Amino acid sequence: MVSAAKLKRAQDRVVTARPFANKMMEVLGALATRTGENFHHPLLDARGDERYLVVLITADKGLCGAFNTNLIKGAQVFIRDNSGKQIDILAVGRKGRDFYRRRVALTGEYIGLTGKGRVEFSEALEVARDVIKRFTEEPIDKAFVIYNEFKSVLQQRVVIEQLLPVSRGTTEQPSPTDQPKNLVDYIYEQPPADILGRLLPRLVETQIFRALLESIASEQGARMTAMDSASKNASELIESLTLNMNRVRQAAITNEIIEVVSGSAAL
Repeated sequence: MVSAAKLKRAQDRVVTARPFANKMMEVLGALATRTGENFHHPLLDARGDERYLVVLITADKGLCGAFNTNLIKGAQVFIRDNSGKQIDILAVGRKGRDFYRRRVALTGEYIGLTGKGRVEFSEALEVARDVIKRFTEEPIDKAFVIYNEFKSVLQQRVVIEQLLPVSRGTTEQPSPTDQPKNLVDYIYEQPPADILGRLLPRLVETQIFRALLESIASEQGARMTAMDSASKNASELIESLTLNMNRVRQAAITNEIIEVVSGSAAL
């Protein structure tokens, strides 16, 4: 019941945040493409492929079905597929922190962001600035975020998304047989370095905030479903045990009656 109440608010926040985050990524990708190859920015330039930073967003509590297990499995598969890379884990959530703290040295942790069922933008801002700082100051080639995307109350999807470097959008050239596409062009009132210098960090902050919102909504949906299934299973178990107890009790009463009748007949 508590998760059902929290889910409605979390779902409303996710639905509101998705269009802004998607459109911002689309516009900045196209904007970065049209700056040309001569423009460089620390959050935009491609690097090597040796060291990854993975932001793993899990729950602070259990009793939510396979929510945390699926995330950890997804992270394990990602690590196994990139076994030749050096991978740093930044854990957001107690469950992911507890799992990896016994196995690897965590590069950082954030506890208590998702446990209260609501996350503020200032909290996501702290995580995003930490990621940007590590990416710009340390020899990290790529940064990824792993979270559960909210699809419905019964369905959540594990998403592995690249945060940094921000991918440049691709400008497709139409073939001679295709109709020419209307590509959006941009006029810069300020130098591209000033505009992208402000917008690229905001894009990372928005993507982290959206991932936290998606994770909270998915967690509440998974917890509501898990507790509903647990209640139904407990009710079925109680009915089965009660029926079995009544059968045993009835059998004992029948034996006692048979012994009384047999004793009376012997006299």
